[in-house]
Amino acid sequence: MNLKIAVLPGDGIGPEVILQAKKALYAIGEVYNHEFVFEEALMGAIAIDKTGNPLPEQTLNLCLNTDAVLFGAIGDPKYDNNPNAKVRPEQGLLRLRKELGLFANIRPIKPYKALIDASPLKREIIDGADFTIFRELTGGAYFGAKTLNEEGTHASDLCEYSEEEITRIAHLAFKSAQNRRKKLTMVDKANVLETSRLWRKVVQKVSVSYPDVALDFLFVDNAAMQLILNPKQFDVILTENLFGDILSDEASVITGSIGLLASASLGEKNALFEPIHGSYPQAKGKNIANPIASILSAAMLLEHFGLFTEANVIYKAVEKAIEYKVVTVDLKPDSKFGTNEVGEFVSNFIFSKDDLLYFNNDNVHIGQSTIV
Repeated sequence: MNLKIAVLPGDGIGPEVILQAKKALYAIGEVYNHEFVFEEALMGAIAIDKTGNPLPEQTLNLCLNTDAVLFGAIGDPKYDNNPNAKVRPEQGLLRLRKELGLFANIRPIKPYKALIDASPLKREIIDGADFTIFRELTGGAYFGAKTLNEEGTHASDLCEYSEEEITRIAHLAFKSAQNRRKKLTMVDKANVLETSRLWRKVVQKVSVSYPDVALDFLFVDNAAMQLILNPKQFDVILTENLFGDILSDEASVITGSIGLLASASLGEKNALFEPIHGSYPQAKGKNIANPIASILSAAMLLEHFGLFTEANVIYKAVEKAIEYKVVTVDLKPDSKFGTNEVGEFVSNFIFSKDDLLYFNNDNVHIGQSTIV
């Protein structure tokens, strides 16, 4: 298969982790005879600094004319700490989602056996948890009309949804549940919000087409609590933009690190794949950022194009890296491995996993990461 992939490294640790994802895809291409052509472009704070625009038209045109987008991270303290900034890095990502029609963000949550104890939650609570969050991505308060009075003392963000917006992501979530454990939990705030009441009405209507999927509802405050108390109860979670953003980040504690969570953002024609962590500017250039989420996002890209065997090799490589403790300091504080070494381990596994029979953790050092 030949794929043209737009690569948007973005800000902070984005370029470092995206490089490791590219290494994995390159190895897959070599081993399985695929051709992946990468073309990089600017987005985020770095794009503002160089062009004044967080999403330059050249970047948008590239993304509209490629098979998929691989994205790193976005954000910079000089904008995060300046509430008066009129142009912000995140505006680029929001616009990109809108222009590409990326209405569904999919975030799988499943802890690795070898990292159960890395989570702040008790083993008995998270062992066996396995669910996916479907977050609507182009509606809600993030995209609604925003107002601020002249005195800067009164602001509003309009949250609005249409039946069409809810229906299209609901179908995707139900289809996913059909292929999993056949349970879908709708998360909303229908006791207060009119948009949530519309969500319930539409999702119930869509559910008629999926009689084999059990549907239940939770208010978002209860759902946030249940994610910590009993995450194993969930199979597929469906929710709106703002709630999904918050809940999926909360769910990262189940895996032990937000650096492990990948995501796919899908539309009718376009697709974008990204780790859910932020730009982590404090780690920039230090070779300590966890690249696994970015690498797993590359695996989700492969799955999107039906390359399930290839994706499973990446998943297996990541499992082995974790098993052999070839991980960054967020997962093992005294780790001698960095961003590059984890990426090298994964790509080396793809090229020649049989070499792992001779792997010796003590013989691998920072700067010399070949499997031996």
